[in-house]
Parts: sequence; C-alpha cells; structure tokens
Amino acid sequence: LLVVIAIIGILASVVLASLNDARSSGADAAIQQSLGNARSQAEIVYNNNGAFSYDAVCADTQIIQLVNAAADGTGDTYVADQAPTQALAGCRDSATAWMITAPISDNVDGGTTAHWCIDSAGSVGRETSVGTGTVCP
Repeated sequence: LLVVIAIIGILASVVLASLNDARSSGADAAIQQSLGNARSQAEIVYNNNGAFSYDAVCADTQIIQLVNAAADGTGDTYVADQAPTQALAGCRDSATAWMITAPISDNVDGGTTAHWCIDSAGSVGRETSVGTGTVCP
C-alpha cells in the first residue's frame, strides 16, 4: 500500500509540473494573440488616417485595449506612446513606423525577461532586449 501511495505521489508531482508549464504557455499565447490583433488594428489606423501615417497608432483606443490585455497577463500596465522597458508593455510610433512589445513568461535564457515584439516592418518574435525605437531589436 505504501508503494502504491508513493507511486501516485510521484505521478501527481509530474502532472502538476506539466500543468504549470501549460498555464505559462497559455498566457504567452494570449499575449501573442493580443499583439497580433494590435498589428491588424494598426494597419486600420494607418488606412483611416488621411495622411497615411502611423502617428496615431499608440493613441488608438483599440490598440491601448489590446496592449493592456497583453500586459494584464504579466500584471503590468501600459501608457500610450511610452518607451518600452524590461518590465512594461510599450508602444512607440512615428509617421513611418510603429513597434509594440509586451513581457512574456517564456524565460528560457535562465531568468532573462523575454518580450514578444511586433512592428510595422513585419517583424514578430521573442526578444530579450527591448529597444526604444520603432522597430523590434
């Protein structure tokens, strides 16, 4: 009976460890989806702007909601047109380009904070450093 209980305990610990990984991966997927939707909205803002400019991307209400949704997964907040930092989601725009980043929990580099980054040039991916310009590093 003790052997059976020990085996069940070992199996339960393996399942719980896998559950935490799945939860983390799910949160990262939600962040990536929110920023993917922000990319589509940024192009709508560009097309609706008579001057065909990205200047208003970070001030757009829907972009702010999408980036807040991404940031909420990590407990951070977002302020329109702020410089991204290692801890916060951020959006930067200019007349010709924009970039949005949000922290993800994918810390595969031994604890380095990772970010999901998208920009108007079509770059999308995981970054370990966050630039302050309008393109992903």
